[in-house]
Amino acid sequence: THATDMPEEHKNEHPSYEYYRRNLLPRGLSKESAVSLYELPLGKSAFPYHYHLKNEESYYILKGTGKIKTPQGELIVTEGDFIFFPANANGAHKMTNTSDTESLIYLDFDTIHDVEVAVYPDTNKIGIFTDTIRQLHKRDESVPYYEGEEVSQ
Repeated sequence: THATDMPEEHKNEHPSYEYYRRNLLPRGLSKESAVSLYELPLGKSAFPYHYHLKNEESYYILKGTGKIKTPQGELIVTEGDFIFFPANANGAHKMTNTSDTESLIYLDFDTIHDVEVAVYPDTNKIGIFTDTIRQLHKRDESVPYYEGEEVSQ
């Protein structure tokens, strides 16, 4: 299959975030991995700064220049660079296209787990993702475990 044969998804819901994605190995076709081709327009990021608790990610840069925010600082990435993000706080990342002239194009390799949690340290959010649930919550807005449960008679 050629990448251009795969449907392209365009997401542009926030002024700082925009991407084009082609799922080369879509979720569902494989139970434990996914591969996507991303294109980031000038000055845009795909996702906010985050890390995963179960899913590992790796990026391979095909074209362009970008910056990845990590817990260790910012990395400049260019064509041919490979970056691995472990499933913990040390794997936090945010990719941004820093080129003035061209899109940033990269492959994103992901492991997949039935239940995934992503943490967004800069905005104090937590994301819960399953096949049927895609929710984001503020980390400090929790409820007691038994709140709303009926009292047995």
